[in-house]
Amino acid sequence: MAFRRLAAVLAVALLPGRGLAHASEQGFVLLLPTEIYTAAGAASVALTVFLLIFLPDRLSLGLFGALRLVRLRRGGLRVLTSCLSFLLLVWLIHIGLTGPRDPLANPMTLFIWTVWWVGFAVLQGLLGNLWHWVNPWVGPAALIRALLGVRPLLPLPHRLAPWLAVAGFLAFAGFLIADIAPADPARLARVVGLYWLAMFAAVLIFGPRWLLRAEAVSLFMRCYARVGLFGRLKRGLAAGLPGWGLFAMPVPSLGLAVFMLVLLGCGSFDGLNETFWWLALLGINPLEFPGRSAVIWQNLAGLLAANAALVAVYALAIWLGLAISRAGMTLHRAFRVFAPSILPIALGYHLAHYFTSFLVDGQYALNALNDPYATGADLLGLGQVYVTTGFFNTRDSVRAIFLTQAGAVVIGHVLAIILAHALAVRAFGSSRRALISQAPLAVFMVLYTFFGLWLLAAPRGA
Repeated sequence: MAFRRLAAVLAVALLPGRGLAHASEQGFVLLLPTEIYTAAGAASVALTVFLLIFLPDRLSLGLFGALRLVRLRRGGLRVLTSCLSFLLLVWLIHIGLTGPRDPLANPMTLFIWTVWWVGFAVLQGLLGNLWHWVNPWVGPAALIRALLGVRPLLPLPHRLAPWLAVAGFLAFAGFLIADIAPADPARLARVVGLYWLAMFAAVLIFGPRWLLRAEAVSLFMRCYARVGLFGRLKRGLAAGLPGWGLFAMPVPSLGLAVFMLVLLGCGSFDGLNETFWWLALLGINPLEFPGRSAVIWQNLAGLLAANAALVAVYALAIWLGLAISRAGMTLHRAFRVFAPSILPIALGYHLAHYFTSFLVDGQYALNALNDPYATGADLLGLGQVYVTTGFFNTRDSVRAIFLTQAGAVVIGHVLAIILAHALAVRAFGSSRRALISQAPLAVFMVLYTFFGLWLLAAPRGA
């Protein structure tokens, strides 16, 4: 038994991955010795902080260098792929309104919440900016400009733009977390269709830069793309350690920095709001959950409070680091400089959060694509895919699932700490001052590791 527990500790400390907490409808409780995994995960993050003491400055900076692979040429392919993506979206909206009412049989629900929100977003964070090719606004806007000669009517308000993205993403998270039926195909189709029309109008009014600075979904995807292995560098395709794109990017504006933190805050609360702890805080018996309609305003308030608390604690950690290191940098600039280091954590939580639902709903998605109108068709030649949840029934498979999620959380935090240290070395020019300035932020990240791993195994009643 001692050997097996030691093996579990080592597995969590060394397992590569990314992470978060639960999924859309997760009532799955991990009856495992989670204190071992939690302690081991936090210990591995703390060990990373300790090892940074001995990491030379040149190596810290060199870790996030990139190797240029090929030169990229401009062409019309992006317009074509974007138009195809738009046509796919139109079909999904159509089938959402006219197809099966069962969310587990309608491609609209399964594609948006399983294929795109979970699968595509994770691939974006691992590989790079795939959204660049499938953004459903780029192609139609380019065609309108070419055919009708439409030009932007108003200049984009650059300082306001990222704050509009913050508000947009909070609204998106609010719909996902607090709406009475975000998985209802017709309801989701109307929301997606209206959102596409509103953003398309904004692109025509303010120009393509709207998508780069103010549109929440595109900005969310661009942030995750910066974590990926591949990216653009001097008009070429380059590759490097995950996070090199964050290290290479200019210092973000305050609004964009807050947006990066909101990605983590929304993901964390999406895991917290279904736990027994949260329901008990609201005075609700988790075993007699009254339904989503009973907690709409409570969840919206909790979402806003969670994000405000995260931004405040992060700012406090940055301020303490500046105070004890006497780095001579303003809080305003330091907040912006180190905000990108939060994104590996957000991406890690995103994967772990939805991992179990993806294992199940991905099977339903295959069935829905094979028979989108539930008429008995076999378009992909797959027959009827038998949906199984058998991997939740054995200790070994559950252990593997939890280790994958926990490893994801830990690796996200480890990468964040290394990236924050490299940013500090570049900003302050001294490894010693960088270490001192990052001490409070490192403590914050270690504590957040404990929180994230607890969230993975917390029982849920909603």
